[in-house]
Order: sequence, then C-alpha cells, then structure tokens
Amino acid sequence: MKFLRVSRRAQLTAIAIASTALIGWGGATISMLASKASVAQERALLDQQGKAVASTASKVADYRKSVEDLAQDLEARQDFMDDLYKTHFGAEDGNAAGADLVGPAKAGENGELTTKISMAPEAAPLVRLAQRQRQFAMMLTGAVERRADKAAAAIRSFGLNPDSLTRSAARAQGGPFVPWKGDKGAMTGELEDLASALNRMELLERSLLTIPSGQPTTAPMQTSSYGYRRDPFNGHAAFHAGIDFPGRFGQPILSAAGGKIGFVGQRQGYGNVVEVEHGNGLMTRYAHLSGFAGRVGQTVARGDTIGRMGSTGRSTGTHLHFEVRLNGQAINPRRFLEAAQDVLQVQQIAKARFADVGNRG
Repeated sequence: MKFLRVSRRAQLTAIAIASTALIGWGGATISMLASKASVAQERALLDQQGKAVASTASKVADYRKSVEDLAQDLEARQDFMDDLYKTHFGAEDGNAAGADLVGPAKAGENGELTTKISMAPEAAPLVRLAQRQRQFAMMLTGAVERRADKAAAAIRSFGLNPDSLTRSAARAQGGPFVPWKGDKGAMTGELEDLASALNRMELLERSLLTIPSGQPTTAPMQTSSYGYRRDPFNGHAAFHAGIDFPGRFGQPILSAAGGKIGFVGQRQGYGNVVEVEHGNGLMTRYAHLSGFAGRVGQTVARGDTIGRMGSTGRSTGTHLHFEVRLNGQAINPRRFLEAAQDVLQVQQIAKARFADVGNRG
C-alpha cells in the first residue's frame, strides 16, 4: 500500500485555509445572531412605542370625554337652575344672573371638578363656571330661605301655624316623575337644597295669600265683635262667631282674600250668605246680605265684589256679619283685619311674584 505524502507546507496551508473558513463562518454566525437580536429589540421598541401611542390616544379620548361630560353637566345644571328660577320668580333672564352676581370661585370648593383640570387643562374655564354656578345656587338658597322665614313669621302673626297650612297645601301636588339626568352630585347637593328651599317658600307664600287680610267692606267695625256677648234678641249669653260691620243698604261686600266661591244662598240665622274658600282649610263667610254678586265655583280676587249689604236672617238692622273659619271652626277675624303693615307688605310681595310668574309662564 502506498501513502500520499503531503508536504508540511501544504499541510500548513490547508490548516490556514480551514481556520480562515471556520473563523469566517463563526463571524457570519455571530453577525447573524446579532442582527436577529437587533431586529427583536427594534420590534420590542416598536411594540412599546405602539402601546404608548395607543395609551396616549386613549388618554386623549378620556380627556375629551371628561371635558364633554363636564360641559353637558354644566348645561344640564344651568337648565335646571333656569327652570327653578323661572318657575318661582318668572324671570326670563334668570340664566344670566348666576355668573354676574357671584364673585370668583373659591379654591378647593369642588374637588371632583378640580381634579378634571389636571386631566384636561382646557376644561379649566368650564370648572370655574361650574364653581360659580354652585356658589350662586348656595347664595340664592340663602335668600330664598330668608324670604320663606318672613312668610312663616307673617302667617304666625295671624295666629296660624305655618307648618299646618303648608302641610295642607303640600297634599295638593302631583304630576309624572321625571328623573334628574344631570350631575347627580350636584343635584343631591346645592341644587337639591335650592329646590327644597324654593318649594318651602312656594308653599308658605301661597298659604300666606290664602289668609283673608283685606277689609270685607269700607264700613268701620262695630263694637259688637267676636266672642261671647249678650244676644240682641233675647238677652241671653251667646257666642258671636264673627264681627259686625254696620253700613248702608246695598253697600258692596268685598272678598277678603283670593279664592273660589263655595256657597251662595241662605243659611239658618244668617239669611243670605256668600262663602269663599281660600284653600288650606280657610273660609270666609259674609252674611245678612241683600243680594249676591257671584256664583258658586267662581274665582275671585281680594277686593272683588261678591254681594250687597242687607239685613236678612236673624238681624236687627243693615250690617255685614263677617266670619273666618279654619277647617270649619270659627276663629277671631280681628287678627286678620288688623294685620301689621309689614305683614301686609310680605303678602303683597308674594302676590306680585305669583302674578309675575303667571304672566310670564
């Protein structure tokens, strides 16, 4: 057997070539692995950037929705305040009153809305407006409560219980339930307080207007007044349930307060009678009339002529017998006919408000 002899120089050359090839292959492999790692890193970076962009877009959408929600809450709250103001005061421009009457918003007054500023700085003007709205609602609530307190004091000056009268008035309410769709936090806070105060004022002032404080005739009151007296016919002790006004035959008899005529006709001992129902259990009776100037069911205002003075029934001469009754029980009319001027002024203010609401509504 013969062997191929390779010279040492050839062997070294072959080894050098093989080593070079191996090194080249290793370098290529390392380069390829490095390239793959770079691509993976770039992909991860792109994914991270994509997520960041998506997160930013989501935040932008949230910010925009926050601003839109705030604007919708503001509009709904403003509409609610406008409706309240117009309902109770008849003001056509009540929506402009809030922003002009209150000063700058106090810091920290509304944490929820202030938080939205950091989320969406462009909402800051809306937040300030919201704070001014709420300040105005609180200011108006205080004014309404003071006015309601005056009406309650006026009712007490007549010897009547304002709570009893308003309970009676509150029973005559109704209508479909329409839920509040605005900012629930606002409705359960400042606006709910305002609505409650306005409702109390409404009931008290309406009750005040039912109180008969007007003179039923232009004649002066007779000394024979409410309470126990000697009967003019038999001389026995008797209870006189009203006040007598002497005057001329046919003299106009006037309704002492607004209301609805509930009775026109004759009653035993009273002769010809007109009765006016004023609401809340209050009724006035006008007796011994010579004639009538109204019909049952007719709505009358304070000072309207409802009859003529006469001497029918159990009467010794021409006069008006005037009674005030609460839930059927006679009460002293003098306290109503001798009301203080400031009490009458409160009545007139309430009357003017309801007239304004009626004309604009």
